[in-house]
Amino acid sequence: MINAADHEFMARALRLAERGLYATTPNPRVGCVVVRDGKVAGEGWHERAGSPHAEVTALQAAGESARGATVYVSLEPCHHHGRTPPCDEALIAAGVARVVAAMRDPDPRTAGQGMERIKQAGIEVATGVLENEAREINIGFVSRLTRGRPWVRMKIAASLDGKTALANGNSRWITGEASRRDGHHWRARACAVLTGIGTVRDDDPQLTVREVATPRQPLRVVVDSRLETPLTARILAGGGVLVACAVEDETKIGRLRDKGAEVIVMPNAAGKVELPSLVQELGRREINELHVEAGYRLNGSLISAGCVDELLLYLAPCLLGDRARGMADLPELADLGARYALKINDMRAVGDDIRVIARLEQR
Repeated sequence: MINAADHEFMARALRLAERGLYATTPNPRVGCVVVRDGKVAGEGWHERAGSPHAEVTALQAAGESARGATVYVSLEPCHHHGRTPPCDEALIAAGVARVVAAMRDPDPRTAGQGMERIKQAGIEVATGVLENEAREINIGFVSRLTRGRPWVRMKIAASLDGKTALANGNSRWITGEASRRDGHHWRARACAVLTGIGTVRDDDPQLTVREVATPRQPLRVVVDSRLETPLTARILAGGGVLVACAVEDETKIGRLRDKGAEVIVMPNAAGKVELPSLVQELGRREINELHVEAGYRLNGSLISAGCVDELLLYLAPCLLGDRARGMADLPELADLGARYALKINDMRAVGDDIRVIARLEQR
């Protein structure tokens, strides 16, 4: 029987899970609270891959108070051996009386088996408490485990009339400082940041996280069909770069590798990078969330190819006019029935700008 206290303590577990927002990849973000006689006896969260899971940390904090307690965990306790032992066995050994999980683990190595094992040990179990909220925290992990590809979030900074740059390519800065700082939060939570050769040439970005404290930098991915990335490009500094191309040019590939970049060749029939295959490859590499910061041409190609799940739009209170560049270079539509439908999940002010989070509906 689910009660108000279950929601209260699960909300606390979810807040703990968010503390691992920037660091747990490729693992999920998980928080855990141990409650005895209505009071918190111990709590913890998964801090980074390879470190103890949230349940183990919380049980250690609770000590003997864990016996007979209720445990709230934002994701079903794992059932498999990985870098750490299975958490279902740790909960059973601790003698807890009840385990409440927000959602089932999509990992097939667990996928309901963790809660079933706990139930078989005579412990009361419940699932589904704040499930939607828990899923949002791990939306990339769920995407990778269920679809074999990361959750793809496309960030676009634009004027109120939907323009991202002047006709000459100048785009610094359309939105304000608060929006740029907020954008770094989304970069930091991503496992990889993707851009195109056009952005590399025009803006020479680093695409690193600088505005928020983070223990790691995401992988940087450049879509560069003809291997035109300048060897002096700032994005190549410091390693952690993957260049996706469509040509087998060993000389250019060798030069990029000498700069510390990894190069993969995956052409499509048009001589461009096969974008769906690239997204699948990133999923194979355990990328949970992919953050896109690219120009309107690559934006359009990714959307047209069905590679984008979510738009992160920052709209500035200004107009740039019809001749400026748009958000995405999409094919002309003959009727409105073929339009790309969006569902707005969130809209709020960020400094002087408006931030819109919208999800693309399946076509």
